[in-house]
Amino acid sequence: ARHVHRLGALVLSERAVKKPAGEQAAAALAEGLRQHGLALLTFPKEAAHLRERIGFLHRKLGWPFPDVSDDGLRDSLDAWFTPFQTGQTSLAAVTPKSLTDGLKSLLPYPLAADLDRLAPTHFTAPTGDRLPIRYDGDEPVLSIRVQMLYGLKSHPTIAGGVPLLLELTSPAGRPIQTTRDLPGFWAGSWKDVRADMRGRYPKHLWPENPAEAEATRRAKPRGT
Repeated sequence: ARHVHRLGALVLSERAVKKPAGEQAAAALAEGLRQHGLALLTFPKEAAHLRERIGFLHRKLGWPFPDVSDDGLRDSLDAWFTPFQTGQTSLAAVTPKSLTDGLKSLLPYPLAADLDRLAPTHFTAPTGDRLPIRYDGDEPVLSIRVQMLYGLKSHPTIAGGVPLLLELTSPAGRPIQTTRDLPGFWAGSWKDVRADMRGRYPKHLWPENPAEAEATRRAKPRGT
């Protein structure tokens, strides 16, 4: 740590000072982020996903879900960053857990429970499988094999009615179609998709009326 006295770019005096620690060091780290931006931080996967979920709810529902954009987090460093860094003296020493815990602290009770209800991390398919929901874009996205949605007559929604953007895939995981209206897809373009998929994946079930079929992740039993 140094104390520098300048006149413009001219250094008038410079001396070493005691290295900051504790709350003083945490405040200095926060000030560095205010001046140079949050790009200096690397959010771990858990913290990044949590931030994306909170950001989605802030855009859709507004307050009391906080603004966790770069500008929003820069303005609230003293709430979510500084209190969790009192033992650190460099940004390189910031732990993934401290960033996750800091973001969680922006959600006072009962918002934490509302977060899991309104912006769940996973979708439970009719087959019982839990698949991750992505929040890294403008809308929530679910990538899922189309056969795992057989029997579903309504489109999956979250946050009180926001439709998931479904990325429907083949048994091999290749994209088939995207939709925000699953019943409309069953009643409309499914016919053409079914004709194509039956030729490519004859060992799998492609019912004429998928809304009335049983969801599955498996191929047809042998001999059928």
